[in-house]
Amino acid sequence: MKAAVYKGKQQLAVEEIPTPDPGPGQVLVKVLYSAICGTDVHAFLYDIPPPGTVMGHEFSGNVVKVGRGVSAWHEGDRVVSGIGDPPPGLGPGFTHDARFNYRLMGFAGGKLRGYAEYVVMEEWEATKIPEGLDDRTAALSEPCSVAVRAVRLSDLRLGDSVAVLGAGPIGMLTLQTAKAAGADMVYVSEPTRARTRAALLLGADAVVDPTTENVVNRMESLNGGKGPDVVFDCAGVGSTLDQAFNMVRKQGQVVLVAVPWEPIPVLPVDWMAREVKLQTTFGSRIEDQRISLDLLRSGKVSIEPMLSEAEFISLEDIQQAFEALVKPSSQLQMVVRF
Repeated sequence: MKAAVYKGKQQLAVEEIPTPDPGPGQVLVKVLYSAICGTDVHAFLYDIPPPGTVMGHEFSGNVVKVGRGVSAWHEGDRVVSGIGDPPPGLGPGFTHDARFNYRLMGFAGGKLRGYAEYVVMEEWEATKIPEGLDDRTAALSEPCSVAVRAVRLSDLRLGDSVAVLGAGPIGMLTLQTAKAAGADMVYVSEPTRARTRAALLLGADAVVDPTTENVVNRMESLNGGKGPDVVFDCAGVGSTLDQAFNMVRKQGQVVLVAVPWEPIPVLPVDWMAREVKLQTTFGSRIEDQRISLDLLRSGKVSIEPMLSEAEFISLEDIQQAFEALVKPSSQLQMVVRF
């Protein structure tokens, strides 16, 4: 089978490797769509994965073979990747390791993942795609579940105002999830025209260009001079976290959704007297993914403005895609189509 193998030093090579065979308690999945995640792009940029790694954790596909003892799945079942429903002590380290460090521990091991034609999954890892949800959309249920978790961990209440900093894929999913959770007004900070257009199509009440406007002052004025109730930082670059603290209302909440890989400047003396709260979030859990799949199936969250035909690539184009994504761009979401 073909797979995009990380060779180190920001190089991916599409190679023929053996098709894996499911062992006891495992299933073999034929990958149909595999979305390129920002965390994989950062890992590529900072040369984190060990050589030989096959990345990719946002995919949909069909079960084509089941291992001994598997009872939950049958050939032909449609499934997505994600956190799954791990037994105690299993699953990603962030779900059970009290001292988990993603930078140091997030790419341990050499498990074969979604930038390949076939993937072996533990029986508990797969999640069923509900009827009425197509495979292409289902591939984005994992990033949508990240947005769901961020909103569920937040203090957002019915009728609140929200700011979302950054209209990349996670930002646009957070915008829609916040609306679905009862936010009255959602304002977005985003500099690129393509993402601005998409954010407005997806329900943003206003989009502020931080390169031409003072985003803190503008967010304050949009919220009657008080600032938003909750700010989701989905960018995590430059001064966005400090901007979030400066714009949020007194005793409001900032949720850090992005995964910054470099030190971020903040000046607490400017905003700490307002007693604002910080909530971090990371990944998702099985209940978040189930909610995500339902939001996508019902149409309360849409991926349509995020995915034009140009965003679908072949596996052979994955090196160029990663090189493009490490640079500032207006691309919305890129998906490998098998």
